Amino acid sequence: MARHLYNCPLRWSDMDAFGHVNNAVFLRYLEEARIDFMFRLSTEDEGPSFSGGSVVARHEIDYLRPLVHRHEPVTIESWVTKIGAASLTVSYEIKDPEPGGQVYVRASTVVVPFDLKAQRPRRITAEERAVLEEYRPENAAGAVGAAAVRGAGGSGALVA
Repeated sequence: MARHLYNCPLRWSDMDAFGHVNNAVFLRYLEEARIDFMFRLSTEDEGPSFSGGSVVARHEIDYLRPLVHRHEPVTIESWVTKIGAASLTVSYEIKDPEPGGQVYVRASTVVVPFDLKAQRPRRITAEERAVLEEYRPENAAGAVGAAAVRGAGGSGALVA
């Protein structure tokens, strides 16, 4: 299975009065990683794509341990766990970057492709579905290689 990796810097202002990253800030981290991931799934050459618009229908977050400010970014791994006719579920782990690193958060987001001109949800295209399938756990045997991607405070990668 391919996973999208996003290196997310921690900001001093992300901390709350208890000295750790505030729970609401994790939504922002997930958003940064999801937007980076979705824009890389773009299939503009074949027609409409996720870069054309999508909306969040649901978030689910499990906070596993506190994260305190530091200079090193956290890694956010993203992959697809469900693909429906007009929605998909992106799952995440926010963790330390080294292999086997500490996991701070596990989360998922239901995303609905959205037609911005018509102002309504739309179905997932066959081209989008084909690209999304590469990021599903069931397709681990067919996953290939790594390609460079950006992160706000560093870099990320697509890994198999």
